[in-house]
Amino acid sequence: MEATTVVPMSEPRYRCDGCGNLTRFDVTTSRTTKAFHHYTVGGELEVEEEEVISRHIDAVACRWCGHGRSVVEIADDETEEPGAQSQVS
Repeated sequence: MEATTVVPMSEPRYRCDGCGNLTRFDVTTSRTTKAFHHYTVGGELEVEEEEVISRHIDAVACRWCGHGRSVVEIADDETEEPGAQSQVS
C-alpha cells in the first residue's frame, strides 16, 4: 500500500450573486472516512482517529433565496471584513 499525505483543507467561501448573501448557505457534502472504533466493555462506541479520505460538495443553496443557481465559490481575497479598508485603488 502506498503512503499518502493528508493535508487539512480550508472550507470554501460562497457568495450568492442573486441577493448578495455571504453568510448563510445549505451545503450538502459526501464524505468517505476511515476511523478507529473503540467499544467499551459495556458496549458503548467511541470513534477515534477519524480521517477524511475524500470529500465532495454535492450542492450549495442560498438560505436567503432558497436556490443554488446564483451561488459561486469565492477566493479569500474577495471577502472583506466589515470596517476593513477597501482593496480597490
